[in-house]
Amino acid sequence: MTTAVRPMRILHVVGTMNRGGTETWLMQVLREIDREQFPMDFLVYTDEEWSFSEDCRELGSTLLTAPHPGKQPWAFTRAFTRLLQQQGPYDIVHSHVHHSSGLVLHLARQAGVPVRIAHSHSNTATFTAEARAGRRLYRAAMTHMIARNATLGLACSRAAARDLFGAGWQRDARWRLLYCGIDLAPFATPVNARQLRRELGIPRDALVVGHVGRFRLEKNHSFLLEIAAALRRQAPDVHVLLVGDGELRAEVEAGIVRHGLQAHVTLTGVRGDIPRLLLGAMDLFILPSLYEGLPLSLLEAQAAGLPCVVSDAITDEVDVLPSLITRVSLAASPQAWATAVLQARRRRNLLPQAQALRTIQQSPFSIQASTRALTETYLLQQ
Repeated sequence: MTTAVRPMRILHVVGTMNRGGTETWLMQVLREIDREQFPMDFLVYTDEEWSFSEDCRELGSTLLTAPHPGKQPWAFTRAFTRLLQQQGPYDIVHSHVHHSSGLVLHLARQAGVPVRIAHSHSNTATFTAEARAGRRLYRAAMTHMIARNATLGLACSRAAARDLFGAGWQRDARWRLLYCGIDLAPFATPVNARQLRRELGIPRDALVVGHVGRFRLEKNHSFLLEIAAALRRQAPDVHVLLVGDGELRAEVEAGIVRHGLQAHVTLTGVRGDIPRLLLGAMDLFILPSLYEGLPLSLLEAQAAGLPCVVSDAITDEVDVLPSLITRVSLAASPQAWATAVLQARRRRNLLPQAQALRTIQQSPFSIQASTRALTETYLLQQ
């Protein structure tokens, strides 16, 4: 790996260090990167213990705390400025908090941080267009501040770049794509599927449709449960496995009861063995998201060789193995989605998992390729 002439201290502003897509990618980067040349700290919004807190500390990173910049901008301003003075100097502030990066990078510039990176991991354009005037004003103000204060902008997909940097993002040399990657090593480990399903309480011969994602609005769990109900009417052996947790868990649990799916849905909560679940427990993967940047869970599902039924709101940049992907419109009915799932079932063993894994390994979406691209990006800022 290329090394820097001197260490470059980096502060990642990320909000939380739970098991989400961005956070998992950052943890995998932290494990892969040369930590002597690129020491990394993380800024989060509360001092609670996150899923990755202990891992961060064991790998030599410090977790710093400041209030949420979108909810408490003045308190964040005071706390963040103080932290930069006390914990710095940092060579790079790398902000992953979408539009709130405007304030983060403005303060970093005032503090004299030479490299200020805004990183877009999402595409919230549709959601923001339907938001109230105050939210749209906030977005416009933060977009302006990012343009004024960022020395570099990264995005996980073209849609994510448009969302944070504007429709003409390709005309500004500061804005560029950097694909996040996944750790593929666990996908080469055999899994005892029968034992795993027994652990989860799933019937051995069930058709298991899986989903991985936080219980948040954009993941569209309410519609997913409507699809599950339609699937049950067409295929009684269907079982749905929902991996994750979040603010909408109570609504998801209520929806399971409302649709009479208590015996046909398993909630695992947050798990640290996602590859094992994909390889051993699931027959198909479903992702009816309202919006995404570039979902790493879909890359993982492809690495596991699973047929994937996904919404048309998800960028096709993630289609490393197009033969595994079925796209369905969000405007389609739950019954149409259910039919697409059952049709995709026929693809279950058409592509050997080992071949799927090799293809992902050779793509830009391995953690090694992603970390190498990030390292080279940092070095270019010197």
